[in-house]
Amino acid sequence: MAATLWAFAWPGARTAPRELPVAVAGPAAAAEQVTRGLEQRDGAFDISRYEDEAAARTAIEDRDVYGAVVAGPDGIRLLTASAASPAVAALLREAVAAGGGGGGKRPVETVDVVPASAADPRGGALAASVLPLSTAGIVTAVLVTLLGLRGARAVVTLVAAAAGGGVVTALVTHSWLGILTGSWWGEAAAAGLTVLAIAAASAGPAALLGRAGLAAGSVLTVLIGTPFSGAASAPELLPEPMGALGALLPPGAGTRLIRSQAYFEGAASTGPLLILTAWAALGLTAVLLGARRSRPPLGPRAVETPR
Repeated sequence: MAATLWAFAWPGARTAPRELPVAVAGPAAAAEQVTRGLEQRDGAFDISRYEDEAAARTAIEDRDVYGAVVAGPDGIRLLTASAASPAVAALLREAVAAGGGGGGKRPVETVDVVPASAADPRGGALAASVLPLSTAGIVTAVLVTLLGLRGARAVVTLVAAAAGGGVVTALVTHSWLGILTGSWWGEAAAAGLTVLAIAAASAGPAALLGRAGLAAGSVLTVLIGTPFSGAASAPELLPEPMGALGALLPPGAGTRLIRSQAYFEGAASTGPLLILTAWAALGLTAVLLGARRSRPPLGPRAVETPR
């Protein structure tokens, strides 16, 4: 109970910006004033300078930054991307209103460059989808292990189950609920790869170490990976170093990949794609290596009937 409370309650209680990537654009003098205002919150923002609003918009659409403050003669314009994180978009509005936009003396216009789905404007439904993905991966790994599937049979089963999980995810979140609005097959592939990475991260250690490996993989992906995935906020809003660690685990990488496919036309997909592929490849390799060992399966043991 203590571990679960730490994992799920601590991130919410300590949510704050930590080197959050944002942009500042506009004429040098005005942009410098805005930068000074944001830098008053030490360590909160990682500020990049852009020449004009068009460049800042491109950076947001490419997922290089979460938002941008554009300074001009007519005042301050705040560009956000609620699709990347509604929590970050709200935080940027508060920061600019509190003085990050030049002391709050000029009007601030807010433009949502990449809005979240109208069916999920606050991102709660997408965040809630992470636990089912993690659960599906763990249940698949447990069933494969307890049924005694080994080697190629186990690998094929894991891949097939993950593919089915991806299709089901797209059917529910895109076709039915309308939470995701991008490429249907891209979203299904992203969700399926996420399930595969989570399943392989438990089935692989189980094939090598037995029940201890299965438990370790489950704890890593569910107890740590799910609450620190940043799905409800952003990795840069989580306590250090858990935000960075969560982004390297399958639930966090999967969340980022699904967002990219659903709202940003696949932008910034390379990093999370490589992370998920690495987890899946390592786990499946461990499953194949475990089949060469003479260890008996973890399923029900045969009982000899006395003669």
